Amino acid sequence: MTTEDTLAYYTEPGPLTAAGPHEAALRALPASLPELFAAVQGLLMHDFCREAYGLERVPEYTDTAHLRSTEHIIGRLLADGRSLNERREPRDRLGGSCRHFTLLAVAALRAQGILARARCGFGTYFEPGWHIDHWAVERWDAATGRWILCDAQMDQVITPGLPVAIDPLDLARDHFVVAGEAWRRYRAGEIDPARCGLSGVEGKAGWWWIAGNLVRDVAALANMELLPWDVWGGMPAPDEPASGELLELLDELAAITADPDTAAEARGRYGRDDRLRVPEQVFNVLRQADEPVAAPA
Repeated sequence: MTTEDTLAYYTEPGPLTAAGPHEAALRALPASLPELFAAVQGLLMHDFCREAYGLERVPEYTDTAHLRSTEHIIGRLLADGRSLNERREPRDRLGGSCRHFTLLAVAALRAQGILARARCGFGTYFEPGWHIDHWAVERWDAATGRWILCDAQMDQVITPGLPVAIDPLDLARDHFVVAGEAWRRYRAGEIDPARCGLSGVEGKAGWWWIAGNLVRDVAALANMELLPWDVWGGMPAPDEPASGELLELLDELAAITADPDTAAEARGRYGRDDRLRVPEQVFNVLRQADEPVAAPA
């Protein structure tokens, strides 16, 4: 059940949503959700969506996609001398992933005193029959007393081309499936784990991908929103068997986090379990290197 403590927790910046010396620049972004998302979309570019904007596809994620903190992301954006409210042309936007859009939007909402948190899971609106790795914003709506999922990346270029009609400001929970709910459905035999991850990329889908996203989601609920390819603790490897102890842990986490009203309870488990807690260094799978979470920009 959502409590006053929960609401207060998600109005304050965490280690990765704090803007540091760029707090004033972050606060200057619009408070209105549609205008805020439009502003974020005018600053960032998903590296693998470049072709939709008439740009050449990059073979790998750009260097800025590995930035973990809001402070560093904003620092790179402000380096060109323009404010965050000045929309960049697609070619001038900062390259990143869906998590970048979510992180910056959550940071901006909290700077305005609006309750918000990042959620890691899967989008079902990208490719029929697939649960595609994705991140979303979850905001508290005081008028209705419920948590609402939003997609800060889906703009007027991407959204019309989706095979499923969505409202990016109020996503159905079958359109964005939080990792805990995906795990619950997998364990119940309701979804194929081989279609959970990244489509068209060999070896990038499976039960272990759902499990990894569940651990990432638990960390995000504790205000540690790591990169989609950061690995630590209890995340299983692709060839690792599903042990009873691990399954028990993941089943417990899924039961808590699948429901937005109880998801914040995962913070307690995160704080006392080394398999979940983000260490000072994590393994960046794309770079195949251990990196400090608080690495300089």
